[in-house]
Amino acid sequence: MKATTTSFQPGQSGNPNGRPKGVRNRATIALEAILAGDAEDITRKVVELAKEGDPQALRMCLDRLIPVRKDRPVLFDLPAIATTADLPKATNALLQAVASGELTPSEAADIGKSVDAHVRAIEATDLHERLSRLEAAAR
Repeated sequence: MKATTTSFQPGQSGNPNGRPKGVRNRATIALEAILAGDAEDITRKVVELAKEGDPQALRMCLDRLIPVRKDRPVLFDLPAIATTADLPKATNALLQAVASGELTPSEAADIGKSVDAHVRAIEATDLHERLSRLEAAAR
C-alpha cells in the first residue's frame, strides 16, 4: 500500500483549533430551514397523535416534557472508610443495598468506583507517611 502525502504532519489535525464556537451543523441548519414554516403544524400533529394514543408520538411528547434522568441522588448508609481495614464494611453495605433493592447494581458499581478511589487515596497517604517515618529514622 502506498503512503499518501498531505500538507499535515503526523498527529496534526486539519483544524487544530476545532469547530469555532457558535457554528452549527449543516444538516441541522438544513432541517430547520425545511421545517421552518411547518414546525407549528408538525408539533400540533404530534400532540394530536399522542392524544389519540400513538405510542411513538406519546414518547416524543413525554421525552420533551420529562427528559430521561441520567442519574439520581442515592441515599443509603455507607460506613466511614478511614483505613483499608474498613473496606469490607463498605463493600458489604453496597452488597446489602443491592440485595434489598435499595440500589441498582449499576448504582452500586458507580459508588464502588468512588470507594475504590477513596481507598487508593488512603493507601497513598499511608505509604507517604511510612516513607516519611523511615526517612526520618534514617537521618
